[in-house]
Amino acid sequence: MADHTVKAFDEDITRLRGLISEMGGLAEVATHEALDAMVRGDEELAKKVVKRDKKIDALEAEVDKLAVRVIALRAPMADDLREVIAALKIAGVVERIGDYSKNIARRVGAIDGRDRFEPLTLIPAMGELAAEMVHDVLTAYAARDANLAREVIATDAKVDAFYNSIFRNLVSHMVENPATISSAAQLLFVARNLERIGDHATNVAEMVHFAATGTYPPEEDR
Repeated sequence: MADHTVKAFDEDITRLRGLISEMGGLAEVATHEALDAMVRGDEELAKKVVKRDKKIDALEAEVDKLAVRVIALRAPMADDLREVIAALKIAGVVERIGDYSKNIARRVGAIDGRDRFEPLTLIPAMGELAAEMVHDVLTAYAARDANLAREVIATDAKVDAFYNSIFRNLVSHMVENPATISSAAQLLFVARNLERIGDHATNVAEMVHFAATGTYPPEEDR
């Protein structure tokens, strides 16, 4: 009976990890495609990103139900409980990453005169870095790699630096070219969403570190 219970718990944990990996993969793709749609003005691709976000939402709901069931039926303790709680929290954060990508996609049709904005060369680079953080933190989650989680946390400073540079550039552009204020404001919104994706990847990294070690990363890493 005990062996059966352990096997059932292991199967539930494997399922939880699989659901989160699937969510993360979809969120990562959404970030890449939302940025691609923004740079090229591809509204059809943007619509696909928005529509596909429902799948991420559905997966999060499935994680929630499974995690609650595991806690109620298996009564996990110590490391096992930490694993389940981390999965529950991580799913919520990954869902928010998907939302930020969806928000970027929704701005695609509102940006005119793309060739006039220098930040359009910076935003994709910022986006690639943010998407890389998402990819790496999910790899860290799957491998229980606390060191990789700390590397993800350190990368967030680079995303913040991109955001600060883009912010200054766009504000200057708006002052010098008032006619572009509307489109520039949309680009600022895009950059802000990318900055938030980086923040959320950092939050996941902290949870991965906790799930793997039982401790949060040192304050100097955060």
